[in-house]
Amino acid sequence: MANEKRKKVLLFYNPHSGDGLFKNNLDFIIEKVQAKGMQLIPVRAARDNMIENAFESIKQEDYRQVIVAGGDGTINICVNSMIRNNVDLPLSIFPAGTANDFAYYFGLPHDIEDMLRIAMGENYTYADVGRCNQKYFVNVAAMGTLVDVSQKTDPNLKNTIGVISYYLKGLSEVPNLKPLPIKLITPEKTYEENMYFMVVMNGKSAGGFKKISPDSDINDGKLDVILFKEMPIVELIPLLVSISQGRHPKHKKVLAFQTEKLRLESDVEVPTDVDGERGEKFPLDFEVIHKKLKIFTETNNIKEKDAGNKRRL
Repeated sequence: MANEKRKKVLLFYNPHSGDGLFKNNLDFIIEKVQAKGMQLIPVRAARDNMIENAFESIKQEDYRQVIVAGGDGTINICVNSMIRNNVDLPLSIFPAGTANDFAYYFGLPHDIEDMLRIAMGENYTYADVGRCNQKYFVNVAAMGTLVDVSQKTDPNLKNTIGVISYYLKGLSEVPNLKPLPIKLITPEKTYEENMYFMVVMNGKSAGGFKKISPDSDINDGKLDVILFKEMPIVELIPLLVSISQGRHPKHKKVLAFQTEKLRLESDVEVPTDVDGERGEKFPLDFEVIHKKLKIFTETNNIKEKDAGNKRRL
């Protein structure tokens, strides 16, 4: 009887993400959801508070799921609002942005019909969520000279040439690289380094680098920390090749480890980024929230025992 009641689907979409593919197919999506006997409630992500208002007012017992269409930044806004409002509904991801690293981890398709087939199915995978001070992230938090590349990249350029625009902007910033002093404190060990940049990963890819955290498992209860130490600029180019191949964690100028908790401190101002959007100011306190999200995926990766435990949380 409870499942019969859950006939609504909340759709949160960013009309500006990517090339407008999703926006142009909105009526088609409504038609397909209605054909399944469900009611689609679309919320246009024109401003952050639109999704906040929606989550504040919904009766969760009436909803089957949440669909979020956009890039990593849009997903980040949606997940942060869900957690703030204690919304515990399965999440469907429609990758429709320039950066779709979270969707890439799950192998989600970019074809509208395939997205809908997965969203209307019954297969799920759990995902951890990272917390950085008061913000949550699904994929990556990044710190250092290069991490504000996405913030400096022209949105029109991002929509036109996609992830290549990040690389172009990143190359233009290389001459301005400067090492930043940073202290990393974990329950296991404390490190002090001069770094160019670093990432705290939940997923595997970021900024178009598909293997920047090759050993990450999105539901292992761990965050993967990868720090790129100060080095001669001439060593950066071969390191970029190593990153593209996923071999960099063993590089002598790379610090890589896993942890459940992390504190970052620095005596200087360090630019930060969370899922492609401007992040928090130092000091930063990180932790992982294990199996916080239930994501619709192509195949089922949830055991009945796990599903029962999740329902009791």
